[in-house]
Amino acid sequence: MVSNSARADPAGDAGSARSLTRHRSLGDRVFQAVALVAGLLVLAILVLILVSTTQQSTSWFSHEGISGIFSTTWSQQKNQFGALTFIYGTAITALIAVILSVPVSVSIALLLTEVVPYRWARPIVYVIDLLAVVPSVVWGLWGFLVFAPWAERDVYAPIASGVKGVPVLGNLFGPSTSGAVYGASLFTAGLILAFMITPIITSLTREVVATVPTIDREGAYALGATRLEMIRGVVWPHSQGGVVGAVLLGLGRAMGETIAAALVIGSSTQITSHLFTPGYSMPAVIANQFGEAFGVFRSALLGIGVLLFVLTIIVNVLARGVVARSMQRQRGA
Repeated sequence: MVSNSARADPAGDAGSARSLTRHRSLGDRVFQAVALVAGLLVLAILVLILVSTTQQSTSWFSHEGISGIFSTTWSQQKNQFGALTFIYGTAITALIAVILSVPVSVSIALLLTEVVPYRWARPIVYVIDLLAVVPSVVWGLWGFLVFAPWAERDVYAPIASGVKGVPVLGNLFGPSTSGAVYGASLFTAGLILAFMITPIITSLTREVVATVPTIDREGAYALGATRLEMIRGVVWPHSQGGVVGAVLLGLGRAMGETIAAALVIGSSTQITSHLFTPGYSMPAVIANQFGEAFGVFRSALLGIGVLLFVLTIIVNVLARGVVARSMQRQRGA
C-alpha cells in the first residue's frame, strides 16, 4: 500500500504552480519596468544634452546665420566663426578611416570564422577585443610621437614627390602649395582613426557572420561549392545588413573621436585637397580651443558640438535602420 504521505496532492501542486507563476509574473513585470525606466532615462539624458547645448549656442546661430555657419572663415579677431572647415575635416578623416579599415576588418572577421580553426582563432579574438578598448589618448600619443615623424620622413615625402604633377593623385597626395608635407595631417588622423575602429568593426562583423546557420554552410558544401563560393552565396547575403550596420557604427566612432584626432590632425583652418597637410576636425577644434573661449566664440564651439551630436545620431540611426531592414528581409526570405 502507498502511504498517505507518499500520495500526490493535486491541490497542493496546483497551489505551488500558481504561486510560482505569480512569482515569475511579478519578476517579469519588475524587470520590464526597470528596463523601460533605464531606456527612457538614456533618451532623457540625450535630449537634455541636446537642449542645453543648443540653448548655449543660440548666440552663434543668430550671429552667423546659415551662410555664416557654413563659411570657411574662423577668426576670433574678426569675430567670425564658420564651421565648414571643421565639417570638411571630420568628413575627410572619417572617410579615410572607413576606406582603410573596412576591407581589413571584414577580411579578418571572415578569416577567423570561416578559415582559422577555433583553437587558433580564440587568442586572436582576445587580442582584437583588447585593441578595441585601448584608450584613444594612447593611440593619439603614439601617432603624434612615433608614427607622424616616421611617416613624414619615410612615407609621405617619397609619395608626394612621386605623384607631383600627376592628375588627381597629385592633388590628393602631392605636396601642398608651399611644397611641404607634414606628419600631423588629415591622412595621419584618418589612419589613426582606422586603427581605432578596425577592432570594433571586426568584432561586430565576426559576431554577425557567426550567426549564419551551420546547415546553410553545409548545404552549400554538399552542392559542391568551394569555400569562397560558400562565403559569397551563403555567408555574405545573410550578413551584409549587419556588416553595413557595423561599418556605420565605426563611422560614428570615427566622426566623434576627439583626443586622438586633436593630437595628429594639425591645426589648419584652411580647406585643402592635399591629404598630407594639416587640417582640423569638429571634435579637435572643440578640445583645443574651448579652454580660452568666451562669448560668441564659446557659443560657436558649443554649436559645433551640437552639429557633431546631430551627425553622430543620424549615423547611428541609419545603422540601426539598416540592421532592422536586413533582419526583416531575412525573415521574409
